[in-house]
Amino acid sequence: MSETHDEFYLRLYAGHEADQFEFILTPSGRLQYANNSDYRRGTMINKEVCVSPAVVEEFKRIVLISGINSVDDSTWPQVERSRQVRRQELEIKIGNVHLAFTCEEIGSMSEVLKSNDPEGLKLFYFLVQDLKCFVFSLIALHFKIKPIPI
Repeated sequence: MSETHDEFYLRLYAGHEADQFEFILTPSGRLQYANNSDYRRGTMINKEVCVSPAVVEEFKRIVLISGINSVDDSTWPQVERSRQVRRQELEIKIGNVHLAFTCEEIGSMSEVLKSNDPEGLKLFYFLVQDLKCFVFSLIALHFKIKPIPI
């Protein structure tokens, strides 16, 4: 699973209807970012960048060292479609391995520790945090509005 020529796809979604965040990384290195938040008066923010193969490999490395491939989300807090509950979805494809996780959005580590599967949910929680930080850094670097004064 860790061979460098494996096709890699990654998708993370968090939110519900009007307040949502999503990014998709394709095997070609296209990183799509979308954020629809009440914070920005309901305006959808869409950004797209092309990242190098080294960046795609770094995403893959983060996923592989997380240990997420050994996790089962069947005991995690599931989203009831009838309620206005935020959810998280993580989809990963490396070669022939396809992983998909869904649960209610996790607000804090205390929620993780109180769950039926604290170890698995902790792996998921930290992986999502790492991926979000990486994506936000890449987007901020590509779309810096004010230059940093020297």
